[in-house]
Amino acid sequence: MIHCTPDIIAIIGPTASGKTLLAASLAETLHTEIISADSRQVYRTMDLGTGKDLGDYLVNGQQIPYHLIDIVDPGTKYNVFEYQHDFLKAYQSIKAKDCCPILCGGSGMYIESVLKGYKLLPVPENSELRKSLESKSLDELKEILSGYKVLHNNTDVDTVKRAIRAIEIELFYEHTPKEIHDFPKLNSLIIGMHVDRELRRERISKRLLQRLDEGMVDEVRSIIEKGVKPEDLIYYGLEYKYLTLYVIGQLTYEEMVTQLEIAIHQFAKRQMTWFRGMERRGFEIHWIDSALPMDEKLKQIIQMIKL
Repeated sequence: MIHCTPDIIAIIGPTASGKTLLAASLAETLHTEIISADSRQVYRTMDLGTGKDLGDYLVNGQQIPYHLIDIVDPGTKYNVFEYQHDFLKAYQSIKAKDCCPILCGGSGMYIESVLKGYKLLPVPENSELRKSLESKSLDELKEILSGYKVLHNNTDVDTVKRAIRAIEIELFYEHTPKEIHDFPKLNSLIIGMHVDRELRRERISKRLLQRLDEGMVDEVRSIIEKGVKPEDLIYYGLEYKYLTLYVIGQLTYEEMVTQLEIAIHQFAKRQMTWFRGMERRGFEIHWIDSALPMDEKLKQIIQMIKL
């Protein structure tokens, strides 16, 4: 076993950058386990739309253990606070085996919340506030949200429901003293997957068509048939927003594919903006060219671990 000096290794990058396969290959090399940092892969049955790529966790015939995937049902409003607590349980269970956990994902706020140890409060629903805001447009809600000094992950405020929840969180934080939660200070080695912009766009487009061919529309239909409301699926954004709009007849197939492809490209750009922001906030990210052969990428990471 290779001696691992950091408390945790993080493999981060935009969608379609190959981070999951790299993390799994590294986990196989280090004989360790992976903790997912994806805000939507926590949902059961939401497989193709969230790009779980569970086949990537099988490396050289070895099934790599992973955590925080398929842990809640669709329709649940999972949040960063819950993620922190679930992460800590998974982290401690892996460390108890004398292994170095690998954090892998592209949800910037989730990644930063555990690597920096944000102290967050669970925010309850405010029914009176929700009732007062339900008639407002998305633009009006964004205007209200912009009145707060610190916005809560406003990059994903693309529906009325999300915007109302963001306002609810900000209002709660404004009027509630923050408790002090014990969260470990982690010595992390952060590996960023760098992918050329044009190559990234090519991979995203190819991957989208592949997932559509594999039955992503049927996946959404099945979730709705099981009782999840369309508006709850739309809440999750990206694939589930546009596929649901197609399934309920508000978009044609061609409109859905075109708009979804544009949205995923924009999402990947926002992910990179977040990661660059992490660097400005003091995180050291070691960028690796995603186009390199797997052996070369692993070699570079092992050298960093041994330093």
